[in-house]
Amino acid sequence: MSNLNITLKDVPKQDRPRERLLELGPKTLSNQELLAILLGTGSKEESVVALAQRILMHFEGLSLLKDCTIEELTAIKGIGTAKGVLILSAIELGKRMHQFKVEDRYVIRSPEDGADFIMEEMRNLNQEHFVCIFLNTKNQVLHRQTIFIGSLNASIVHPREVFREAVKRSAASIICAHNHPSGDPSPSQEDIHVTKRLVECGKMIGIELLDHLVIGDRKFVSLKEKGYL
Repeated sequence: MSNLNITLKDVPKQDRPRERLLELGPKTLSNQELLAILLGTGSKEESVVALAQRILMHFEGLSLLKDCTIEELTAIKGIGTAKGVLILSAIELGKRMHQFKVEDRYVIRSPEDGADFIMEEMRNLNQEHFVCIFLNTKNQVLHRQTIFIGSLNASIVHPREVFREAVKRSAASIICAHNHPSGDPSPSQEDIHVTKRLVECGKMIGIELLDHLVIGDRKFVSLKEKGYL
């Protein structure tokens, strides 16, 4: 008998869980097959698929396996510390993913909602900050990011930087905002020009610019309400 461990390669191709996963997707695999992929190798006496089956039988399926210890695992013939650690790590990761809950996201349904989201952060800044808020299809905030710091200028606020992040975040729409350190949120001609440029680019890409807010000291102007979008 060969001294080499029996691996997944020794299993008939149609029964190899890795190949089945790649071809049909992970949901099509049994618990035994998923466990066999984790283990990687069996022993010189049995295939990795048989080892996976024996582990599941030992723990009566997943119900007891999910609470197993390293001592219980390594007590099984064919499971050393390395394989035991792999199994425990996978179990723990699965538990954490199951327990993970997405925090309630801030929803922006109006210019006031958008201004409230960033007002306290931006109203006292000494320099102009151009910020983008990226939203999903439910107008929930996915992410906010400062795109640049400095006087608003069309040559600096390049749509590429704005929409690159929007695409990365799979955003459905965006809201832009920048502050006026003077405290007066009255939009300048440059503010209007930048807004129109971003609107045009957003239409081409398919990511709508919902608004451009100019933040002053406890007051703001919505360029959408002013009719520039």
